[in-house]
Amino acid sequence: MKVTTIDSSLLVKMFNQGTYALNQNRGLVDALNVFPVPDGDTGTNMSLTMQSAVKNINDKSFETVDDVAKSFAKGLLMGARGNSGVILSQIFRGFANGCKDKEVLTSEDLVAAFTEARVVAYKAVLKPVEGTILTVIRKISTHLEELAEAPDLHDLFDIIINRGNDVLAKTPEYLDVLKQAGVVDAGGKGLMCILQGFYDALLGKEATDSFVHHEEFNELDRTINPVDIKFQYCTEFIVKTQISNHSAFQAEIQTLGDSMVFVRDEDLIKVHIHTNEPNKALGFALTIGELQTIKIENMKLQHENIIAKEEPVEEKEFGFITVTMGDGFEALFKDLNVDYVIKGGQTMNPSTEDITNAINSVHAKHIFVLPNNSNIILAANQAKELSDKSVYVIPSKTVPQGIAAMIEFNDGLDPEENLDAMTEILSEVQTAQITYSVRDTVFNDREIKEGDILGVANGDISAVGSDINEIALETIEHIVEDAEILTVYYGEEIEEPAVNDLIARLEEKYPEMEVEMYPGKQPLYYYIISAE
Repeated sequence: MKVTTIDSSLLVKMFNQGTYALNQNRGLVDALNVFPVPDGDTGTNMSLTMQSAVKNINDKSFETVDDVAKSFAKGLLMGARGNSGVILSQIFRGFANGCKDKEVLTSEDLVAAFTEARVVAYKAVLKPVEGTILTVIRKISTHLEELAEAPDLHDLFDIIINRGNDVLAKTPEYLDVLKQAGVVDAGGKGLMCILQGFYDALLGKEATDSFVHHEEFNELDRTINPVDIKFQYCTEFIVKTQISNHSAFQAEIQTLGDSMVFVRDEDLIKVHIHTNEPNKALGFALTIGELQTIKIENMKLQHENIIAKEEPVEEKEFGFITVTMGDGFEALFKDLNVDYVIKGGQTMNPSTEDITNAINSVHAKHIFVLPNNSNIILAANQAKELSDKSVYVIPSKTVPQGIAAMIEFNDGLDPEENLDAMTEILSEVQTAQITYSVRDTVFNDREIKEGDILGVANGDISAVGSDINEIALETIEHIVEDAEILTVYYGEEIEEPAVNDLIARLEEKYPEMEVEMYPGKQPLYYYIISAE
């Protein structure tokens, strides 16, 4: 029996089925990421964003599709992770606009909702890039608008799916980097998975297994004395893995702290642990599979925030929030008077809600947010728009840029003057990052194999090889022109002899340059190097 209208109950099912379909294909979407460094992959970010949204509509009663769409869009807005998640949230914010005042959706209403989805999504991105998720939603919606009349819902979804897949297949024609790698756009693929899920729900299909209702771990005991907190970070994550014997993994995790909960559920392992080294726990997880969800909370800070709610805190003039990974970087930002450090970055893109919570926790008249990652800037800006506070986002794309911006801050200037100065200094910081490839790919005509050591200079892969220090030296050549200071932050996997070797070779190669060294203790990246 064909469905003639979409009511509130069916729309909830469509959103759930769309989330399920994306989650089922999350690994495939992740694998389409052309840039092969370990990062917050597109499929994972989109899946976590959608899961946040369905949590906001499940187990609730809705009378109209307007109510469903608004609640879903709000969940997406707060749960948005990475650029793909933020753009997805804007697509469905527009979709919700198209559902305004609607009790049910007809075919004509659905066409109008897709138009609104396109309009809002394009407005949200300052410089839209063709060959991405934006292209897919644009060409679907314009194609629907060109129809002489809207067909019934089943035929309309046939058109949506066929048109979307045709556009997706052509995304390499828009972006040469996709063409070289022989892949389609990851964000566009994620969107098509969602839309296919919508159609499946319309056809009466319904997922039987869960994709979001994982066990909730106990909240922090509010009576705990912070002095008694031996392990500071409450760390929870889910890793998808094919390993049959998980005892070695469990034993490794257990060495990192206490209050351990370890649950195996088919191909998922769910872990809760209190630890001072959440990065190591996540690193262990990455050696056996793909991280699904991540939650890290500073229990001492939670306690301080609880006390802060009970005791009035004097509001200061300026406050600072930054995103980083690694105990060394966290300590460095604290020394630079950062109030709130969000643990995150590559592989861990904080959500809009994470950043919003940080903003609400800082008692200052003017708050500066430093994302330190290009994939977090949109979420930071979204959090800014949602806040009633005076918030300024410094568009730092790397941790060294964030450090330079904090050093540039001058409390004698007003907020706008500091925004200009801190933003301007970013262009003077050249950044090199030494990491490894997580997949086989082709990038800028360079063939890259999984496990290769990669040198990334100012966002472009500049060196590929097998020796970490050799790749570091080769990569640094791309950032040192006119530089006076070279700063090396070494990661948690780098031993002191290797650091000393690199520093000695840099001092010999660049005798006129000041070379400094600090323990960033960051995961995934062997070195992060700045030239100024």
